[in-house]
Amino acid sequence: MSKITIIGSGSVGSTIAYTMAVCGIASEIVMIDVNEAKSLGEALDIRQGTPFCPPVSVYAGSYRDAKDSDIVVLTSGIARKPGQSRLDLAQTNVNITKSIIPEITKYAPNAIYVIVSNPVDILTYVFHKCSDLKENQIIGSGTILDTARLRSRISEYYSLNQQNVHAYVFGEHGDSSFVPWSVANISNIPIDDFQGFITDSSKGPFPPLDHEQIENYMRKSGGRIIERKGATFYAVAISVCHICKCILSGIDTTLTGSGMMHGEYGIDDVCLSVLNIVGRNGISGKVLIPLTDEEEVLLQKSANCLKEIIAQLDI
Repeated sequence: MSKITIIGSGSVGSTIAYTMAVCGIASEIVMIDVNEAKSLGEALDIRQGTPFCPPVSVYAGSYRDAKDSDIVVLTSGIARKPGQSRLDLAQTNVNITKSIIPEITKYAPNAIYVIVSNPVDILTYVFHKCSDLKENQIIGSGTILDTARLRSRISEYYSLNQQNVHAYVFGEHGDSSFVPWSVANISNIPIDDFQGFITDSSKGPFPPLDHEQIENYMRKSGGRIIERKGATFYAVAISVCHICKCILSGIDTTLTGSGMMHGEYGIDDVCLSVLNIVGRNGISGKVLIPLTDEEEVLLQKSANCLKEIIAQLDI
């Protein structure tokens, strides 16, 4: 039995709830929104399909209904508009998050909190600074979506199962993110050497993997989706559900969630994504994969970009 509360019933929050119901991730899903009619409608729409899903109770509620939640997912805030950067949203969504923190933590003090609203790294930092939660209880979705976009693009390139691709996006969930290519591999073969080991004549020959092109695709694809359909919610919902499955599974999993840094890679007092160990107790530690000197500089640059924004905010 697992209970998950989702704050925010917009496109992202409702799609997360739907995906959780279909996949059987939680046995109880509570949807909370300032627009009560919206959360009532979304919950009812999902609930009416549940006879064909694993057993689940889906309903709209208030903060009080979050009592005994295993996980609280925060998706509330103003959505990013076409052409707008995630960081432009910062102060408005900081204020919204600060107003929510005391209301939700009062009823769910022991839950693991998964922060999804943008700018996610800054709002994760706000949760650390403005709540009484333990650090392990707070996880930002961070670059888990960017990592999924990266892996999907590489798998398309080589026409391979996405799960054979092992590569990560580190840093901010935003323009200063980067790929540590030195550790990227496909089936344990360094990614730039992979094409030389393929004997399937129907595959290739492939041109050399263009790191810059792939990173640009990864960073810009969210904006392109917003331009074309107005919002992104399917891939982020799948990514957030993956985080929740990792928390509930009881078996530690490494993933690129956003967490507080305490001197790792020379970075302190900021939240961004490196490889974290995530399980039933939230973030239990980090895996400090060996970065090249150049990659470490890029990670520090990303941290500094976030710190510059934080310094301008009222937290």
